[in-house]
Amino acid sequence: MSTVELDIEVANLAPVLRQAMASAQDEGLPYAGSVPPVQAWELARRGQAVLIDVRTAEERKFVGQVPDSLHVAWATGTSLNRNPRFARELAALVSKLPKNDEHTPAVLLLCRSGKRSALAAQEAAKAGIEWVFNVSEGFEGDSDDAQQRGHFNGWRFHGLPWVQD
Repeated sequence: MSTVELDIEVANLAPVLRQAMASAQDEGLPYAGSVPPVQAWELARRGQAVLIDVRTAEERKFVGQVPDSLHVAWATGTSLNRNPRFARELAALVSKLPKNDEHTPAVLLLCRSGKRSALAAQEAAKAGIEWVFNVSEGFEGDSDDAQQRGHFNGWRFHGLPWVQD
């Protein structure tokens, strides 16, 4: 892709994604950037991005998940063994996404707290997958002083849509 083509694609991204990319560049992040949960939901709801949950199948089932989100596990099982096929599975999923204005929509990766999804975004970028962003704060948010989640940030804390089996 030429520099001009890249500039046009970046210009077509939602402002929040352009801002995330600029911040990521300033911070030296090896992936496109991070987006807060509320903005991630708006992007997904408007069809400007696709939300891919990278938590384990067990986390999705027992903790909850975002309706209509896709899934590629970064790690598997209760011991969180790293999925060696993650980048290939993500690339295969992304290649099947419908294109918006001739380019693949932005990909938003979600985990429990935003830490595994940041690692997943880094791996995706290294594998050549474009427009991959981390959802900061994750689904459950960070732990508080009592080692509990969901009290001050995260997808569920913000009252965004989720379901549980």
